[in-house]
Amino acid sequence: MKYDLLKTVEQGGCSSKISPKQLEEILKDLPLPADPDILVDIATHDDAGVYRLDDNRALVFTTDFFPPVCSDPFEFGEIAAANSLSDVYAMGAKPILALNIMMFPSADMPLEVYKEILKGGYSKTEEAGVRIIGGHSIDDTPPKYGLAVIGIVNPERVITNSKAVAGDILILTKPVGTGIVMAGGSLSMASDREVGKALDQMKSLNSKAAELMQRNDVRAATDITGFGLAGHALKMARASNVTIEISIKNVPLLEGAYRLVDEGCLPGASFRNLDYVEKDLFTGPDIDYNLKMLSLDAQTSGGILMSVNESISGELLEQLVAGGCPDSAIIGKVIKREDSHIRIK
Repeated sequence: MKYDLLKTVEQGGCSSKISPKQLEEILKDLPLPADPDILVDIATHDDAGVYRLDDNRALVFTTDFFPPVCSDPFEFGEIAAANSLSDVYAMGAKPILALNIMMFPSADMPLEVYKEILKGGYSKTEEAGVRIIGGHSIDDTPPKYGLAVIGIVNPERVITNSKAVAGDILILTKPVGTGIVMAGGSLSMASDREVGKALDQMKSLNSKAAELMQRNDVRAATDITGFGLAGHALKMARASNVTIEISIKNVPLLEGAYRLVDEGCLPGASFRNLDYVEKDLFTGPDIDYNLKMLSLDAQTSGGILMSVNESISGELLEQLVAGGCPDSAIIGKVIKREDSHIRIK
């Protein structure tokens, strides 16, 4: 239906996340449960929690929701659902069940908008083969939508952000720049074509990447969302006790993203992410400032960053490009731990 959701928010999508620095401060003193069947918890700030049921099955459990990232309610539902599913895919798991999470100002907005958001979510989960079996809603403004998702994986084949090793090659499956392009659209700085490409990418599932990671025995990965490429790479580097080296000129970019940064379109989330990574980031003196800021751009429903054994990296890249991830690229490598966890060159 014709209703502009963007008029209800100042920042939406994963740009609305609390800053990663604040989040780490909040989480650092929380007690961790002692249970041998908990395979992944919040200790490494991974994409989802993992709980072993038996020798062959583990549950992957996550939740994600945010304010509108686009104008159209149906598209917002699609993007929010794809983003929620992505955490399960990043761990090499198959999502199977979901619950809706909805906050909606029922007195201020037509209920048809609510229905369209849910329909968008159902459409995307149907594509993924996931069943939505309930949910919860409260009256709140601005509207927010997402899913709690359960996936399943073999306990011996869980992909985490803590298993990157020196010598690995880094592959990224989607271009970066969604935060900047969508901000550019709101400011009438980005073209309809550029915004359309960003929307299409955010609606794209990471299911094929998950399938190919499992097929090729990849063991380390994370999805790129609100903390940007550099922020999520930093979490992987810390969890794995390595240094991640990003060849910034090889990072794929959404159409229009570089131009928009050059014209001064830089959302506030980029600077929050810079504040988070700055003490752990080394950049060479000749680094393009625009590209550096693009590595900090908050992504919504971004790609998978995988750390891959060099011997299979070329073949896996070919499979990704041919199998539905055409913009996949090798963007760097993992090296032994140095003074800085992240190097951009």
